[in-house]
Amino acid sequence: MKQVYVLAVTLVLATAAHAQNFTLKSKELGGQATQRQFFNGFGCHGDNVSPELSWENAPAGTQSFAVTMYDKDAPTGSGFWHWVLFNLPATTTSLPSGAGDPAKNLLPAGAIQSITDFGKAGYGGPCPPPGAPHEYLITVYALKTKLQLDASASPAFVGFNLNMNVLAKASIVMYGQQ
Repeated sequence: MKQVYVLAVTLVLATAAHAQNFTLKSKELGGQATQRQFFNGFGCHGDNVSPELSWENAPAGTQSFAVTMYDKDAPTGSGFWHWVLFNLPATTTSLPSGAGDPAKNLLPAGAIQSITDFGKAGYGGPCPPPGAPHEYLITVYALKTKLQLDASASPAFVGFNLNMNVLAKASIVMYGQQ
């Protein structure tokens, strides 16, 4: 009986070692936000274009995806949500540059961009105060369901629902400084 148990554990570990990690990538981001991604307003002068993103190796059972962009360094006491996007179909593996602009209609059917801390839906690029660089965490979530929320959902409420339904997540860090 002990030999069977050891063999079963060995097979599980070997299978896990060969599994591929859920990964988020971007051909546009090289670590630093560029003028293209920066917000246009609040003293910043950028193009406010969301970056191209792609992901691979989503876990089995993924029913939808979500994408967020969060600045933990914002001087608010609670960070700052720059992008909140959810209910991307499970067949989605990428977003084109500019997909965060609701007027461009570049998202798959059913995807929802809810309000950000800018007070409106869609991508709002980095706009850190002059001085120290800020870290912007872009995360894709593989979810076990579609979220039963609409575009008026606050970033905190969306975040709660994401974390209650996450199968896996992957992130890229982008830095921005004025």
